[in-house]
Amino acid sequence: MKRVLITICGRAGSKGFKNKNLKTFLDKPLVYYTLASAFNFKDNVENAQVDVCLNTDSQDLADLVLAKYPEVYFIRRPEELGGDTVPKMAVFQQSLAYMEEKTGEKYDYLIDLDITSPLRQIHDVLGAYELKIAHPERQLSISGCPSRRSPYFNMVKEEDGKIKKAIDSVWYTARQQAPAVYDLNASIYVFDADFLKNNTTGNIWEADWVLYQMKDTAVLDIDSEEDFEMMQLIGGYLFENVEGFKAVKDLIR
Repeated sequence: MKRVLITICGRAGSKGFKNKNLKTFLDKPLVYYTLASAFNFKDNVENAQVDVCLNTDSQDLADLVLAKYPEVYFIRRPEELGGDTVPKMAVFQQSLAYMEEKTGEKYDYLIDLDITSPLRQIHDVLGAYELKIAHPERQLSISGCPSRRSPYFNMVKEEDGKIKKAIDSVWYTARQQAPAVYDLNASIYVFDADFLKNNTTGNIWEADWVLYQMKDTAVLDIDSEEDFEMMQLIGGYLFENVEGFKAVKDLIR
């Protein structure tokens, strides 16, 4: 039997969108959408024992989570891991070390579910996990979706006072000729626990990845008030009209 740790991480401070982790999203606390996905995975995955933890320096967020999900382990984030420049990998590593000491058990995988990427379908977390299981040679299964723009074709950069193609080493006359590119939506990470234990740089790009493709929801995560308002419009439609999304919302306690 495998042991899986699900982490849900949220800082108290956010320069981009103040208190975004505490927002109400379509009449439910934003974090509850992620909790619903986490516990759906816990209830339906086979041959795995699953623990769910919240890593935060926000007592308000902890109170909100524990009010409806008291079985979640609360990890109080230390001050040194609360800054804007702290890599998220360090928070994963702290969560893993804390939980292994707390439970006296070793985990095989860590799954991180982002609070500000609430638009997951009912099968997505299990799908990303099963993809990782199917690729034991990879250290990470990460979620993303096909990009609407391409740095090879219709994206530019400003350099030396001029506008240039983002990637100007090759030229394509049609987007279909360019290599496929993907947007990472930060929604789901499935790590080998050993990779996290052995990584000393905090650089996620050192992992060998496999990509789990999710539905393109146009707004991929919430980093501003505009993102939040647009995602509510899109989410309202998806939760009403697409069964995979509706099933997640229906599981919220």
